Amino acid sequence: MHLSVRLWLPLFAALCLGLAAAAVRAEPASAPAPSSGPLLQEGKKNLFQRVVSHPGASLRAEPRADATVLQEAVVPFTVLYVYARQDGWLRVGPSTSQPAGWLEAAKATDWNQSLTLLFTPRTGRDPVLFFKTEQDLNALCSAQDMEKQLDALLNAAAAFAKPGTGGAAADLPATFPVIASEPGGAQGAVSEKRFYLMPILAMQDPFDGVKFLRVASIDPGDYAKNKNSQGKNGPPKTGIALVIDTSISMKPYIEQSFNVVRQIYDKIEQDKMADNVGFAVVAFRSSTTATPGLEYVSRVVSDFATAKNRKSLEDKLAQVREATVSSHDFNEDSLAGVYKAVEELNWSEYTSRLILLITDAGPLKSDDTYASVKMGVNELNDFARQKGIWITVLHVKSPGGAKNHSYAEQSYRALSKLSGNRSNYQAVAAPTPAEGARQFAAVAKTLAAGMVDMVKNTADGKIMTRPKDETPQQATPEQRAAQLAATLGYAMQLEYLGRARENQAPGVVNSWIADMDLKRLARHEQSPSVEVAVLLTKNQLNDLSAQLKAIIDNAERTKKTDSRDFFQGILSASTRMARDPNLPTQGKNLAELGVLAEFLDGLPYKSDIMLLREEDWYRMSIGEQTAFINRLKSRLARYEEYDRDRANWESFGQPNAGDWVYRVPLNMLP
Repeated sequence: MHLSVRLWLPLFAALCLGLAAAAVRAEPASAPAPSSGPLLQEGKKNLFQRVVSHPGASLRAEPRADATVLQEAVVPFTVLYVYARQDGWLRVGPSTSQPAGWLEAAKATDWNQSLTLLFTPRTGRDPVLFFKTEQDLNALCSAQDMEKQLDALLNAAAAFAKPGTGGAAADLPATFPVIASEPGGAQGAVSEKRFYLMPILAMQDPFDGVKFLRVASIDPGDYAKNKNSQGKNGPPKTGIALVIDTSISMKPYIEQSFNVVRQIYDKIEQDKMADNVGFAVVAFRSSTTATPGLEYVSRVVSDFATAKNRKSLEDKLAQVREATVSSHDFNEDSLAGVYKAVEELNWSEYTSRLILLITDAGPLKSDDTYASVKMGVNELNDFARQKGIWITVLHVKSPGGAKNHSYAEQSYRALSKLSGNRSNYQAVAAPTPAEGARQFAAVAKTLAAGMVDMVKNTADGKIMTRPKDETPQQATPEQRAAQLAATLGYAMQLEYLGRARENQAPGVVNSWIADMDLKRLARHEQSPSVEVAVLLTKNQLNDLSAQLKAIIDNAERTKKTDSRDFFQGILSASTRMARDPNLPTQGKNLAELGVLAEFLDGLPYKSDIMLLREEDWYRMSIGEQTAFINRLKSRLARYEEYDRDRANWESFGQPNAGDWVYRVPLNMLP
């Protein structure tokens, strides 16, 4: 196999303190209190030692086998803080406030990092299989007929799976190499909104471009139950938000967009689904500060309206006109339109959510002083994903914007990214306005009709077939749109079914998985099957935000003055950092100087920010320094949205909000 390396995953750790609290009772009040809190990790000032319990672990009142049992069975993979180590025993507790008892050291694994795995969207891969041994997984990947063997394993795993258990197998033959699988197509996927943990116990690199990971998997179940109950009482409702560029060049596409909405409404009524699909429209232009004649940056034309009340939306659409003046730049503030659609439309009634962005220009660049959204395209993509919203981009490529096409396409592929190299992006060729409008109408109608078909199939109890991965190179724009719609519709149906059925992640104690889709690997291709997230507490996220602000403030202060003062200013910025302002900085990067949060030190990645040295900053041009600052500002804006996103913070019963945890994608770290 010759695939580029994408994921590296060492040991995983979790910070689910409340989950642990539910699984472990505290020691009796008569037990002696420790002289201090949990033990610190070696070389750390703020990070405590943690372990994860093994199956069969129990808590005792004293560090010996015949001591009083405080808890007979600790839930496997409970995360516990270590207060003391003594003669093969660990004094542990679920929080940093008090210990709960003594645990045999052999019944736990040290777990000091905070990485977790998430399943990637099911847009281009088969269900993940959990193998008994590395040898079983290796034998499959080494086989000449790997694809044939894999199909047999997938079919058998689906046949043996218990309904509603997320792929746990029942009555498997002893010789069968697979012990569980991610839910198959007929069952639905594990909802992206469901909270589950997949700790990594070991890692191997048997082939280029794929990792074999020894994992456990545990699903808290009841904690996430209420959050994932949407859509249980009927067929899915799909919300499609058109985010339309209404600048001066977009007149033919505005008109065609509204024609498409009318045609889809007609189809919905014919299919007797008048209440199952809603359309909303958001319009955007660019800065009214730079060009007052534009009238607005972005605005909601109409919130969601189903076919039952289509007249209200259609009347509002009829009043939309293109701008009468040109913007200050060829790029428009498309990110303002997407952000407004995510934040201000009423998505709550819709289980499947899609934004269709329509524009002939790229988004305003991060160094444009008139850009109104602080987040960049990567951060905005993550923002929408956390809200359960899929972004699709229709990018009209006209001759007048030829110099802008490359930048716009790169930006919109990132904005609509799914996983790996997959994105919901489609270009619309427009050699003339008339031809562009014709092709756009056909593509937009195909995409919207695909979403309606998904709703109808689901309402009728029909499970969609996973579409083929390949699109012929000579495919027409309509064929490419049909492929995109089928892929997206399939993934959205699986997400809906998994949420409605409350699918759990497979519960396994010890297994091996590949980090890439096995079917793709058999074809010497790659499609990630899992992605990495970091569980951060609110306290950790606040600390990280404070440190980024210190870097930004000092970067802006020094970029036009004395660049050599940059690092000293950062080191002096906060007494909470407990840094020595006189520490020599020459040759040291920010990570080595300890400026960024301690929990980043042990993570298996280093960004350009962490690796930045004083001399690197000094050599940058003003433009490069500005781009560096803007990247940090974009990341910081995303952290502010994480903090506001109450729905995705997991407390597990912890009253202290500082101990709540959030799954932050690894690529969102600084």
